[in-house]
Amino acid sequence: MISKKEALEYHSQGRRGKIEVIPTKPCSTQRDLSLAYTPGVAEPCREIHKNPDDGYTYTARGNLVAVVSNGTAVLGLGNIGALAGKPVMEGKGVLFKRFADIDVFDIEIDSEDKEEIVKVVKLLEPTFGGINLEDIKAPECFYIEEKLKELMDIPVFHDDQHGTAIISGAALINAVELVGKKIDEIKVVFNGAGASGIACAKFYVSLGVNKDNVILCDSKGVVYKGRKEGMNPYKEEFAVDTKLRTLEEVMKDADVFVGLSQGNVVSKEMVKSMADKPIVFAMANPDPEITYDDAMAARPDVIMATGRSDFPNQVNNVLGFPFIFRGALDVRARAINEEMKLAAAYALARLAKEDVPDTVSKAYGVEHFKFGPEYIIPKPIDYRVLLYVAPAVAKAAVDSGVARVEIDMDNYRDKLEQSLGKSREVMRMMINKARANPKRIVFPEGISGKILRASHIINDEGIGQPILLGKEENVHEAAKELGVDLQQSEIIHPTTSEKFEEYVEELYKLRQRKGITREEARQYMRTPTVYGAMMVRMGDADAMVSGVTMHYPDTIRPALQIVGIRDNVSKVAGLYIMIVKKEIYFFADATVNIEPTDEELAEIAMMSADMARRFDIEPRVAMLSFSNFGSARHHLVDKVQRATKIVKQRAPELIVDGEMQADTAVVPELLNEIFPFNTLNGKANVLVFPDLEAGNVAYKLLQHLGGAEAIGPILMGMRKPVHVLQHGAAVSEVVNMAAIAVVDAQELENQK
Repeated sequence: MISKKEALEYHSQGRRGKIEVIPTKPCSTQRDLSLAYTPGVAEPCREIHKNPDDGYTYTARGNLVAVVSNGTAVLGLGNIGALAGKPVMEGKGVLFKRFADIDVFDIEIDSEDKEEIVKVVKLLEPTFGGINLEDIKAPECFYIEEKLKELMDIPVFHDDQHGTAIISGAALINAVELVGKKIDEIKVVFNGAGASGIACAKFYVSLGVNKDNVILCDSKGVVYKGRKEGMNPYKEEFAVDTKLRTLEEVMKDADVFVGLSQGNVVSKEMVKSMADKPIVFAMANPDPEITYDDAMAARPDVIMATGRSDFPNQVNNVLGFPFIFRGALDVRARAINEEMKLAAAYALARLAKEDVPDTVSKAYGVEHFKFGPEYIIPKPIDYRVLLYVAPAVAKAAVDSGVARVEIDMDNYRDKLEQSLGKSREVMRMMINKARANPKRIVFPEGISGKILRASHIINDEGIGQPILLGKEENVHEAAKELGVDLQQSEIIHPTTSEKFEEYVEELYKLRQRKGITREEARQYMRTPTVYGAMMVRMGDADAMVSGVTMHYPDTIRPALQIVGIRDNVSKVAGLYIMIVKKEIYFFADATVNIEPTDEELAEIAMMSADMARRFDIEPRVAMLSFSNFGSARHHLVDKVQRATKIVKQRAPELIVDGEMQADTAVVPELLNEIFPFNTLNGKANVLVFPDLEAGNVAYKLLQHLGGAEAIGPILMGMRKPVHVLQHGAAVSEVVNMAAIAVVDAQELENQK
């Protein structure tokens, strides 16, 4: 529970409030100032004057949203006024930025006159790419939004209405599917006839709910035809011809209850009276209309959603507005229409059926989320919401004719993924390479939940064709438990496979002079890692990925014995890709060789440079030591010096230098000022450590104290692609390694 003191300190300490404005262009020299303001600023002004659409090109308008409120309906606080509502609007701006990288100015209007609000917002149109109306009471909010949509040529969106409608609509789509009912036949009861309640009712009708099956209730009871008290044109639209007058009466035999009112107005008996397999969305905050525990106690067959994060199925508007505006802004939409809202809801519903990243599950303290009664909508922190909702909204805007520009949807999704971080940009590039020519990947740990989930993604992304080792019935049973589709995956049980005896004979020939008998070869071949390695050796698989449930040596040993190392190297080596902010570094060796010789260090350097090129990065290799170009005399320094000479002799085209200290390698000013004779031409991006101890310590410190993202370890030097995962690797890491393995196999194929 957050205390009052904690909340006030959060908003007041340091820079007051929660937002600031920062420049996006350099402004440190006289020339910068002349470009930013006078006289340089005149040029974009002239261009915009000639063509108003150039405002999107030369200003921040295309990524700027106004959060507009008069503070008359602040969640949980009521009519507290414009100024008191400002912390909420700043918070909304933080969410826009955090989840969709959209900039916000919050605009608090000190008026309850709906015409004044319309006039003020309309006059702001040249400043913004979109308007988010917030915390304005009903029924004025309906008029304000409708009028502004008529008058303005940019998206206007009242989140209190449509945000809740879209998110709960996605939940409804999936809940109805789970209970096996048809959406056009369900009876839906709403309690709450304000902005959210009426917007949800309208949106559910758009989703396919029969309007005749919708009953609306407010604080005075059922909204029925002929009722005079507390009515307005928006309620009148849903007035029904009925003799029922209370919420308790209309909930009997209802399939769905939607609460947007106040806490504790629904009893256990009311839930018990609902139809078979009821759906209850009790979304009042902070206290729902009925608690989760009471609803489950009343009806164990209920599917329940609330507005709270401490219960399953939280209906949280942050799943909607940032991503809806992202898609709308990126196609310069003139409006957010019904087609775009429907696209957002269906995108969220689809995402809930996909495998959930381990990072999301860990954030909520559970082992794994799976589509079902307790998981019908995605979690707000799931980064994939951006990748699903924004493109769906953008496409709907284009298809419905409200977009000013059209965009390539495949490239757009890649661009959005890049915005999530450099590591996703790097891996998206590798995944796209893999998709161009997918390969067969054998997974010895075919029954592992993480491998099964990764296989589904690998198939879905078109990265490769997974081959899962294990008893078929056990693999299918595990997949069914996880809700994973394995239709595109091959399952092989080593001991019953038609290749088993052939593999045994090959292993015997390979290792008979290493002390192995034919019977021992048969026993070894029952081991999935041995069988998988033999599949790669014999060409029945293009690559192997293993290690998620095993220790590193247990996977690498059979791979080295059976697949073997390349002809031109003496030992394999391990490499990590380290991403620090937007910079990419390759660390080698951090996993395999304890005390490499000078020859081995040279091989590691050249293999690491090849790997960097595979990621489309031109390598600049630094051979690291505790000495800078002979500043210390020691046999370890001598080793690195010799290794540097070997690399330069064998790969004269490679940019490499050393020996040097780590800071010298990555700080160009230090390198160039003190050692101007260096040949790196900038800071190094491939760092070759003198031994395993240095490399392992460096990458782990950088990852855990420096906040770097690590991709790997990537095994280099194998005759055919074999990659060893870290014990307990996440599903996303398995997918990433599979993509790298496929690209390795592609490179090997191209060399033939």
